[in-house]
Amino acid sequence: MTSPDFRFPLRVYWEDTDAGGVVFFANYLKFFERARTEWLRSLGFAQERLRSDTGAIFVVADTSVRFLSPARLDDLLQVTVQVTNAGRASMTINQRAWRGDELLAHGDIRIGCVDAASFKPRRIPDELIQATR
Repeated sequence: MTSPDFRFPLRVYWEDTDAGGVVFFANYLKFFERARTEWLRSLGFAQERLRSDTGAIFVVADTSVRFLSPARLDDLLQVTVQVTNAGRASMTINQRAWRGDELLAHGDIRIGCVDAASFKPRRIPDELIQATR
């Protein structure tokens, strides 16, 4: 399964950089998280509403990120989201951070669906699976 790319624009601020004005590596995970949140919202599944309506939340189960080139203060990035695999209780999402046509970082993030009260694995709501196709 491969879904179309969702694109999220993001500006690099002081708080995202280290003393050299370069984006601190861990902040790419924050950028990816913001893009996934906005991707879900664009599909009609704001995370708080998903929790209150279905009792489901997502947790990050696994990440793998490769850093290719640094982003810097004031850069305008595009962070993409693309579902590459959707199972019953988890999804693998390929994410990329771009500055124009230059790929800066890419990674695969596996998110698991869990019950908000017990944190036990549960099925991803069918409506969400359908919306990702």
